[in-house]
Amino acid sequence: MKDREKKEEATHPGKRAASRTAEDLKKDVLRFCRERGVDLVGFAPAERWDEAAEVPPDFRPRAIWAPARTVIVMGVEMPLPIVETTPSVVHMELYKTANIELDRLAYDLMRRLNRRGHASFFFPRDGYGSMRALRENNRAAFAHVPAAKYAGLGTIGASHNLLTPGFGPRVRLVSVFTSAEIPPDPMLGKELCIKCEACAQCCPKGAIRMRPDRVVGDYDDQACLAMAEELVAQRCFPCGICTKVCPIGKDRILYKQPGVMKKYLGEAEALAANPDDPQYQAWTHLRKYGVARGKKQGTGKE
Repeated sequence: MKDREKKEEATHPGKRAASRTAEDLKKDVLRFCRERGVDLVGFAPAERWDEAAEVPPDFRPRAIWAPARTVIVMGVEMPLPIVETTPSVVHMELYKTANIELDRLAYDLMRRLNRRGHASFFFPRDGYGSMRALRENNRAAFAHVPAAKYAGLGTIGASHNLLTPGFGPRVRLVSVFTSAEIPPDPMLGKELCIKCEACAQCCPKGAIRMRPDRVVGDYDDQACLAMAEELVAQRCFPCGICTKVCPIGKDRILYKQPGVMKKYLGEAEALAANPDDPQYQAWTHLRKYGVARGKKQGTGKE
């Protein structure tokens, strides 16, 4: 141990012990995440919401649960080849599976922290019970996207999605609040969004509009909600096209798709001209099955 550390230990033994305890707790949480197969995990001090002042006060961790000192954000990937089939039953089942897994992870981590004497609380991966609830009040009580940003997992792109280095926006998130003061992770210093406009160009409702003065675009939440309602009625929700077409993420290296951006940008026009266009056969095949055919997918038209 260095002389300075020895002096600090002698002068402030409680402080040093608390620091070691906090580091040990963080290692324990990381071990839990590693053993349970969590793809992303980050730690944000509750003060970051106040410092950034981006989230309204009532939606910040301490307003929701006063003892909160740290927010632990966990994420799991949404595999690109399945996201590309959206809207489809296959994509819907992936979405449901990821949500169930996240709630189980958060529930188990909360209990693990509680058993170690650190009072904890978790906010589920979604914060609404129906499309009607969103139509009446289109927001959740707590937002995982800024939480993940403050936990150092990524930055927010033009589409309002979290972009991560590993998976771009193809992740689902959940948050655990704890009274423990756990050493925070640094926020990413560089924006990941390259403002390629793919999300805005491919959005079927035109809900995303690029801004010249900032990365995050203007977002028409009512238009996006209308799309969601159509897909829920057809039992092939969610939409997720903005997450599908985003070029950010190392997952694209894994799946090796040369020329795929051109394919994304031309999809709507090509399928309007020929629903059986062979270039898109792998995706359209999975969209044809398990879905009621009374309405065309994603249009709301008979």
